[in-house]
Amino acid sequence: MKLGKLDNDTLERLILSRFQKTRPESFGAPRIGMDCAMLDFHGDLIVTSCDPITSADAKHIGALSVHVNCNDAAAGGAEPVALLVTLLLPPSETEETVAMIAVDLARAARIAGVDIIGGHTEVTDAVTRVTTCTTVIARTPKAKMLCGAKPGDDIVMTKWAGLEGTMLIASDHAELLAELSSETIERARSLSDHLSVVPESRISMQNGAHAMHDVTEGGVLGAIWELAAQEHLGAVVDRDAIPMLPETKAIADAVGIDPYRLMASGSMLIACENGMKTVEALKAAGIPAAVIGRVTAHDFRFTDGSPLDPPGADELYRLF
Repeated sequence: MKLGKLDNDTLERLILSRFQKTRPESFGAPRIGMDCAMLDFHGDLIVTSCDPITSADAKHIGALSVHVNCNDAAAGGAEPVALLVTLLLPPSETEETVAMIAVDLARAARIAGVDIIGGHTEVTDAVTRVTTCTTVIARTPKAKMLCGAKPGDDIVMTKWAGLEGTMLIASDHAELLAELSSETIERARSLSDHLSVVPESRISMQNGAHAMHDVTEGGVLGAIWELAAQEHLGAVVDRDAIPMLPETKAIADAVGIDPYRLMASGSMLIACENGMKTVEALKAAGIPAAVIGRVTAHDFRFTDGSPLDPPGADELYRLF
């Protein structure tokens, strides 16, 4: 593809035509010549977050761009409403790749219940692989702001450790998994359908969540540290209670990484007074969940007394 912005006809054909207005807050879908997007929130707090996606194959980058950013807002107790997506492509990419990413973005936006209302698309030799940077715009009533984790709170975890990393390794680096069955690899690749935590955010807010944190880089152990440390607190963690799929364990063993410190977008941590109440509500909605520890006033440790170290680089980066 040629360097620079896509021409208007190509931009409309490959990208803009995929996105539709579905939210009442949106003034309209993105279109040629519109450099700004507008939303009407009727007095609620506006919550925003911005994250790049740099480590995913092009076939997953659309879904990750949507869900990673919407999950950030959901972890803050806000309802994601809209996204602005910047898409940068190296000259070696094709129109087919652009169209594939746009379809993936649109599908993920429908799953998350958000509108894509604008952004920027450019072919540039400043990048060597497809890269996105996405901003989410969300809303929350002032009266429903999260108060922060408290000593004694249960720590609830949804879904499974290493969810996102398992999917990425199986999808993008299957050559490292020759010892595993094709069935195991296919089950791992299908985890892309579980990347959103927007539903568990809504349920947790209804059941007394004090704080939430989506499990991204650094895995579940890193996320536990971040959940408690932002309130200058500690945590005690039952490692054996952390849910993990057999596919994740098999892949982690095959490539020699720690699945508890592997990125896991799609999993949420919830600090709340009554963890079992929240677990039951999540399970009633079809969302796997478990109590895996509690917030403490001091240090970070496991139930066997061994220390829980602070987060470092994600295991996926260490692997490659």
